[in-house]
Amino acid sequence: MWELIRANKRNSILLLLAMAVCLLLLGFVIGLGVFGTEGGFFGIIIATVIWLILTAVSFSSGDQIFLAASKAKPVTHEVHPQLFNVVEEMKIAAALPAMPKIYIINDPAPNAFATGRNPETASVAVTAGLLARLNRDELQGVIAHEASHILHRDILFVTLAGIMLGSIVLISQVFLRGMFYSSMGGSGRRTSSGGKGGGQAQLVMLVIAIIAAILAPLMAYLLYFALSRRREYLADAGAARLTRYPEGLANALEKIANDPSPQLASANKVTAPMYIVNPFKKKKQMKLSDLTSTHPPISERIRILRNMTHGASFKDYSDSFVAVTNTKTVVPLTALTKEDIALREASAEARKKERLETQMRQVGDIMRRVNQFVFLTCLCGLKLKIPPNYKPDKVNCPRCKRTLDIPKK
Repeated sequence: MWELIRANKRNSILLLLAMAVCLLLLGFVIGLGVFGTEGGFFGIIIATVIWLILTAVSFSSGDQIFLAASKAKPVTHEVHPQLFNVVEEMKIAAALPAMPKIYIINDPAPNAFATGRNPETASVAVTAGLLARLNRDELQGVIAHEASHILHRDILFVTLAGIMLGSIVLISQVFLRGMFYSSMGGSGRRTSSGGKGGGQAQLVMLVIAIIAAILAPLMAYLLYFALSRRREYLADAGAARLTRYPEGLANALEKIANDPSPQLASANKVTAPMYIVNPFKKKKQMKLSDLTSTHPPISERIRILRNMTHGASFKDYSDSFVAVTNTKTVVPLTALTKEDIALREASAEARKKERLETQMRQVGDIMRRVNQFVFLTCLCGLKLKIPPNYKPDKVNCPRCKRTLDIPKK
């Protein structure tokens, strides 16, 4: 496991360095295009300052900003005991130093993500749609996947890479919009330094800067998405190892892929790689679109997990990956030590057939508790759900007309 984490950190540093070079080159070229031959260094300074500001904000409260943007609400053990028990099981199995904080997003689209600066401050968020559709083994597979991201230090990488990507996009957009408004206003920058030749050289540098501003975000996106896809494979491998039941995660991914719910409302291009599956609803994709996908093909992930018939170790996942994809393994060679991790059977609880309508109703009640609804049960058996903005201190039962006192919070 530690070999995998070290390899993961090494690859993360290489990717971040590549994105940093892209950011600084973009600042340098734009500086030359806007300020002339002496503006390259000034452009690098501006790019670095923007990145440092965004990094400081992210390190101080990046995870809370992301949770707030996702409209995630913290929950207690009393609200959803099963979810807490599953997270605690995976915390123990992964030997995490602290229990991740748990959040629920009131959205019908099934999905989940992990965030935080390190394993000590990590958080796990799941949507109401996920809780409504998965049985215990499937939920355990999803939580194990997110616990693997925490264990592999992916949550910090995604935060830093997202900041780098955001910086590149921000600088490019500011420059391109500035050029657009300048040209629309007829006040394009002119320079007479160096005569006609100097003006032509300045114009060439400006054209190069525009091309760089267009291409740099595309290159950064490709770098970001390429390693994001690799990390999803490794988190799947970690989930199979932690649960010893790859079928649980495979079933969960299959249910998520086939779910008809609308697109996750709070997702965006920068945060999309943090989710267990791509939160953007897409029609059948062409091969070219796979280059810009934040996740590997979900059907491929499912086939790899279901092909693990001999064990649940990283070696077993690697063998299955090679057999399914016909490519070299994504698992670092240092992590392919011989481990005997036997597969287990499905739990008795997961084998029970629970009606979807019942699960949806239970999740609806959970979200009402999260949103501070008050639940009252009348003597006639009717259950009343009182919203938090209900002002009176009494309510009449619509069935038997009894007057019920609403307890003070």
